[in-house]
Amino acid sequence: MWDSFWDFIWYTIVVFAFVAYLVILFHVIGDLFRDNTTSGWVKAAWILFLVFIPYIALFVYLIARGGGMAERSVEAHEAARKQADEYIRRTAGTSAADQISTAKGLLDDGVIDRAEFEQLKSAAMSA
Repeated sequence: MWDSFWDFIWYTIVVFAFVAYLVILFHVIGDLFRDNTTSGWVKAAWILFLVFIPYIALFVYLIARGGGMAERSVEAHEAARKQADEYIRRTAGTSAADQISTAKGLLDDGVIDRAEFEQLKSAAMSA
């Protein structure tokens, strides 16, 4: 299969270069669609360039717009973190004080008795 050790080394270098190219390409495409300041026509043109003259277009993009890639990536990660934090706040439930006041309202309405209120209160305090 391998004629020599150097063929294997060359094959390894070529595979590494191709995988590195794909990683960079996916980062560039992700950055293109993350950028809200660029119009759809400009994005389509970049995609066409990336398809038809891939290596040149990739290097031109990295040189021309590479500085903004990090900023857009940080903004996207911050937005995702804020969404996750908001989701956690919404779904984590209520605070202990809210649970106790809800239980007190149920006690005042006669829905639960004093023992059940104390049980709910202690559960809210321990959580």
